Amino acid sequence: MPSPSVVQVALPVPLPGCFDYRLPPGAPAPDRGCRVEVPFGRRTLVGLVHDHQPSELKQLKTVKRVLDEEPVIDPALYALCERAARYYHHPLGEVLNFVLPALLRQGQPARAGGEVRWRLTDRGHHVAPERLARAPRQLQALEILAEHPRGLTPAMLEALSVSRPALQALRDKEWVERVEVAETPPPEVDKVRAEPALRANAEQRAAIEAIAGAEGFQPFLLDGVTGSGKTEVYLQAMAPVLAAGKQVLVLVPEIGLTPQTLRRFRQRFAVPVTVLHSGLTDRERLDAWVAAREGHARILIGTRSAVFTPLARPGLIIVDEAHDASLKQQDGFRYHARDLASWRAQQLGVPVVHGSATPALETLQLARDGRYHWLRLRQRAGGAGAPPIELLDARDATPDRPLLPTALKAITDTLGRGEQALVFLNRRGFAPVILCRDCGWQDECPRCDSLMTWHRSEHQLRCHHCGHQHRVPRHCGQCGSTNLTDAGAGTEKLETLLADHCDAPVVRIDRDTTRRKGSLDAKLAQIQKGEPAVLVGTQMLAKGHHFPRLSLAVIMNMDAGFLSADFRGPEQAAQLLLQVAGRSGRQDRPGRVLMQSRHGDHNLVRLAAAGDYHALANTLLEERRAAGLPPFGHLALLRCEAMAMDQAMAFLEECAGQLPEVEGAHVLGPVPAPMEKRAGRYRAQLLVQSAGRPALHGLLDALMPLARSLPSGRRCRWHLDVDPIDLL
Repeated sequence: MPSPSVVQVALPVPLPGCFDYRLPPGAPAPDRGCRVEVPFGRRTLVGLVHDHQPSELKQLKTVKRVLDEEPVIDPALYALCERAARYYHHPLGEVLNFVLPALLRQGQPARAGGEVRWRLTDRGHHVAPERLARAPRQLQALEILAEHPRGLTPAMLEALSVSRPALQALRDKEWVERVEVAETPPPEVDKVRAEPALRANAEQRAAIEAIAGAEGFQPFLLDGVTGSGKTEVYLQAMAPVLAAGKQVLVLVPEIGLTPQTLRRFRQRFAVPVTVLHSGLTDRERLDAWVAAREGHARILIGTRSAVFTPLARPGLIIVDEAHDASLKQQDGFRYHARDLASWRAQQLGVPVVHGSATPALETLQLARDGRYHWLRLRQRAGGAGAPPIELLDARDATPDRPLLPTALKAITDTLGRGEQALVFLNRRGFAPVILCRDCGWQDECPRCDSLMTWHRSEHQLRCHHCGHQHRVPRHCGQCGSTNLTDAGAGTEKLETLLADHCDAPVVRIDRDTTRRKGSLDAKLAQIQKGEPAVLVGTQMLAKGHHFPRLSLAVIMNMDAGFLSADFRGPEQAAQLLLQVAGRSGRQDRPGRVLMQSRHGDHNLVRLAAAGDYHALANTLLEERRAAGLPPFGHLALLRCEAMAMDQAMAFLEECAGQLPEVEGAHVLGPVPAPMEKRAGRYRAQLLVQSAGRPALHGLLDALMPLARSLPSGRRCRWHLDVDPIDLL
């Protein structure tokens, strides 16, 4: 019989397994998934109870405090975390810690916070206005609060032009008080829809009926061209789920897509809609998490980590833009939200829909094999045709004139018709390099094997890999010449050139112009007005956005992706190209797409420009089948970083040399990473390849304990990436 006085605790440390602790005398045994506060070395950590069983250790430390009476992670979500920890070979304690909102990791109560309001005190109700004759701002605040007995939030007061100093002065006089009002659960609504659904075409109706009619777990691939109305399919498929009192989880790849998705869902449904993403405060994130766990949040929209949100009454999971690389976590716990969404839907017994105009080849192959129900949307909503892609020979383009005359004329003509144009370049900054005309010297990052990008508006050069920055040099770093110039173009240069060329506003949307909270929404709202304008941006503009008056897309510098050393490069380049092209001509006006390319005769470039993603996918899938690459094989990448390349290579060579042979699995390398130096550290990698998952994980089961035991591993940083999407 297991001893209830000893608990196994999963802790947020990079070590496998759990740790044994003794409960305080007389303390009840907490259930699995409850948080406890325990000593660990010189620190105090918050961990989760994993199990109760006797310990072989004679001396055990004692749990300092049991934080929960009920589990904060329910059994189903806990089981998902265990499965993810096993599959990705990541410590369970770190996975569980990752799932929890920040305030729960800090030991805060697992409940929603109240709403802060300002209101009058009993004394404040009896203040004569004459007493504030010389303080008009305080009098104004007092009069406004007198009209609202329940009080007003700081945001409401700010909107009414009530100043903080006035409130503080009234608080010092004990005439007003700042209180926390407990939030009440939103009332249940009889009417789910807030507005009627749009009329669906035959393809959309077939998809809606298939999803709505699914019983239990069933995975769907909603494969629809850009502008085919995938969001409308989501909305109409959600309606019966919400009417049954269940919840819907919607995953989007980036925060930038959240506001518009939120707006459409709130317009359609009269039920609470909650968001979860990294842009929230810790309190907002916990409140959303609790609302989902208690069932108050009926629709939950979030980025990749939202896949771990507890759900009281799950009914449907949707992964929008399911091909997007942003769904893969690239540091720490390296999971893929697309795969976990399917795992979770299977576990909960609910349908899952993967929607994309350019499905990932792994997902596409699952549909072709019949493991996913394949739903096709081949025509655009409203009957508009897909815009043709015209290839322009970019070999005549110069650093000072990156846009070809044909593209510039097309932009001018588009603006002249009162329409909008998009110029896409997936490169921030003014220019990607500063060089010397006399000796050819280029300004390189001292911490990375990369060039420094010139951000002219900030008067500095910046490395986009490690963040290092310094001022623009006046002299060549090699010969001392002052004959320096920039080469190439970024979005900042395009903005400048187009502003000089066009009479209409030029709106730049990239990471540099959208750092401030609300700035992206403001820029998108400017475009949505429909007035003539030119959009200049990076991949932030490539997916999910609907611009009704945009009729021209100019695409620049896509060649690198099609010629990439990474086998996923052509797939990702084609996805990005077609997603950008799909922003054009989405309503009642014909669209046009111009693609500037220096390799227009390349087979993959021509296939992508033809607009037939599936023809390109067929070519890429045959290449991967021959090479045993995903989806016909499986990969894991062991990466190592050290202060010297010799250290990184030595560790990986020890790992490769001591690994047992596993039939069907192969170890390739170690080799230096394509970018050998990054953020001051040298990088090397070891690739594990296998035709089947059992063989792959069998080898990884041997690799991880070996890597942890090697002394050479303590002199470097290393991590394992299962199913990597970036080999560079």
